[in-house]
Amino acid sequence: MVTVGCGDACPVFPGTRYENWDLDDPAGLTVAGVRPIRDEIERRVRRLLDELNVPATR
Repeated sequence: MVTVGCGDACPVFPGTRYENWDLDDPAGLTVAGVRPIRDEIERRVRRLLDELNVPATR
């Protein structure tokens, strides 16, 4: 399970892998300001897929 800024507020399910991705809050940013956050999410998703041996498309 990937959480984004959830901290201690997210429920915990035993036996589940958790990763908390600390990302900048896009609220109030321009499109240009949000793009680096979007790109970082893509990098992290692709890294996670690679760790799980799941092929990524595109």
